[in-house]
Amino acid sequence: MSDLTLSPAIATMIFVLGCWGGHRYRQVWKVEGPTWKLWVYGLLAGVSFLALGFIPLAKVS
Repeated sequence: MSDLTLSPAIATMIFVLGCWGGHRYRQVWKVEGPTWKLWVYGLLAGVSFLALGFIPLAKVS
C-alpha cells in the first residue's frame, strides 16, 4: 500500500479550491454561461472533494 497522505495545510487548500470551484460553477450555471466553464469548474470541485474524501490525512505529531 502506498504512503499517500495529505498534510492538514494541503487539505485545507484543496478544500478552499473545491469550494471556490463549486461557487464559480453555480454562478456560471445561473447566468447560463459557456458549457466549457461549467465543465472546468465542475471537474475542479468534484476532483477536489473526491481527493479529500479518499486520500487520508497525515497524522500531526
